[in-house]
Amino acid sequence: MGSVVELYEALASAPDERARARLIAAAFERLEERYPHLPDLVTHQQLRETELRLQKEIEQVRADLSLQIERLRGEVKTDIEQLRGEVTTAIERSRNSLLMWLIPLMFAQVGALAALVKLL
Repeated sequence: MGSVVELYEALASAPDERARARLIAAAFERLEERYPHLPDLVTHQQLRETELRLQKEIEQVRADLSLQIERLRGEVKTDIEQLRGEVTTAIERSRNSLLMWLIPLMFAQVGALAALVKLL
């Protein structure tokens, strides 16, 4: 029994209800054998509901990520400002340290040149 017409003819020629029920059950069994994934199929409505649910979840994740990005930007700006202050302080300390050594060396150099001039 390979077609719907054959099933119809078999049902029409069945002698009693029990035979018809057996034919229908056999047809369902062949249908399940031929299409084993049939129970896993979804309707358009179910698919649309899933799609809408996923879109909602995507928007929620997008909003959460935006909030996290803004929070991280604020933290990074704070860290940059802190580092900028630390670098500026380090530069000032280095400059002061250099001046502390450079000025006495300049005076020593001038004194050495004056001593050389006197010797000549």
